[in-house]
Amino acid sequence: MALYVNIEKKCGDFHLKVDFETDGEVFAILGASGCGKSMTLKCIAGIEKPDRGIIRLNDRVLFDSEKGINIPARKRRIGYLFQDYALFPNMTVLENILCGAKDRRIAQEYVKRFYLEGKELLYPNQLSGGQKQRVALARMLAADPDVILLDEPFSALDNYLKWQLELEIMKVLETYEKEVLLVSHDRNEVYRLTDRIAVMEQGKVVDVQEKKALFQNPKTLAATLLTGCKNISRLEKQEDGRFFALDWGIYITAKESLEKIKYVGFRAHYFETTSTIAEENVIQCKIERVIEDTFSAVVMFKHEGNSENGDRSLMRYELPKEKWEELKDKPLFLRIPQEKLILMTQ
Repeated sequence: MALYVNIEKKCGDFHLKVDFETDGEVFAILGASGCGKSMTLKCIAGIEKPDRGIIRLNDRVLFDSEKGINIPARKRRIGYLFQDYALFPNMTVLENILCGAKDRRIAQEYVKRFYLEGKELLYPNQLSGGQKQRVALARMLAADPDVILLDEPFSALDNYLKWQLELEIMKVLETYEKEVLLVSHDRNEVYRLTDRIAVMEQGKVVDVQEKKALFQNPKTLAATLLTGCKNISRLEKQEDGRFFALDWGIYITAKESLEKIKYVGFRAHYFETTSTIAEENVIQCKIERVIEDTFSAVVMFKHEGNSENGDRSLMRYELPKEKWEELKDKPLFLRIPQEKLILMTQ
């Protein structure tokens, strides 16, 4: 099962240009709000028409601008879970599911599968957010689509309900043996639910990797930010041949060549404590603020003597609260292990 998408669409001043291919997996598009994620899904589903390009599902061409092919949305066999679930307000739970199911027997199976027994005669305005999502999922799956599109499925839910419904979708995905495409701005969500991730920035896919590889080694600044890296600096080669992290105020050494590297990143929970500034990649911390959570602490700091200002010059160290209690009354020296550096060429 493979989905191939190579399309362009102009939306006012916004230009969507995406190119990716999935292959029998749970695939995600990760990007900030307004980057074009939902528009990509709408083009795949046939709700929006691209200006040019190709959309192909297995050996079926759904859209081809050069050949004049544009299969109507109702004939594409694509299941789309909208952010607001798009239930018919004048239909009951059972009637909504029957819109997808071929007959009442199948609809009743999905009522049972999604724990909606006793709710069959209720209308959408009588349901909770979680119940609405389960009805929408049941209706979508009852139609036996060839691909599932999930558009920010948890964005309107509180944390507890979001977790419950995420577990529900995990169960669905474990038994669904066809293509699934999820879009989200939540890095943890896509990591838990998907196999491979495409990073989207301003209407373009800038990085596609298996999820573990993406989080360990994002290739671009946009991907690094979206995967949650809090410490990022511009990198500049000095006259003496060494490389200086401009925003952090320290010289950087790495196991790989830094010749073509424009930015360096380092995740906030990877710092190692040390007792001296004499080692490589060590920061003598000037603590600006400590934010304590229930079980953890976030230490905001600069390198002593760093004259740079701005968001990147203020670095972040995250650690368990009990460890911070041991360190807080001592001078703080933090080492950046070379193998944990994130190196970006763009």
